[in-house]
Amino acid sequence: MTAEAQMVQDSTSTDRIEKNVVLRAPRSRVWRAITNAKEFETWFRMKLDGEIVPGATIYGTVTRPGNEHVSPIEMLIEQVEPERYFSYRWHPYALDAAVNYSAEPMTLVEFILKETDGGTAVTIIESGFDGIPLARRKEAFRMNDGGWTGQMKNLAQYVA
Repeated sequence: MTAEAQMVQDSTSTDRIEKNVVLRAPRSRVWRAITNAKEFETWFRMKLDGEIVPGATIYGTVTRPGNEHVSPIEMLIEQVEPERYFSYRWHPYALDAAVNYSAEPMTLVEFILKETDGGTAVTIIESGFDGIPLARRKEAFRMNDGGWTGQMKNLAQYVA
């Protein structure tokens, strides 16, 4: 981890992933990075087709090289409480363009921001994996657990 961020805790269960990091950036800067669509696109490496506003359904296309084959990712924006809380639902690890994931339950992704000495404490929680079909639940959980670790690093580098 870079000097700009310090991982303080990671926890997992069968249903929930939780990642915590302290970013050496003001809360307003971190908030902009996670809720401004253009900034989110940069660090998350996904092109969005709309703005992050409550009630919106937006679609994202993965922009990481080698992932051009991934189907569009649907995000249902739930709550946006300025500089404190942002949540959306999506289908975890729904990458196979040949599969229709629309009948599956979605997981809930939450970003929680708190001011702390020297920066902003960020908690990312993804929950609801126990509702994912058994045939792909374990792999979706494993891939998203690792994915959130990488995204925390991307976010830390982006706001630094």
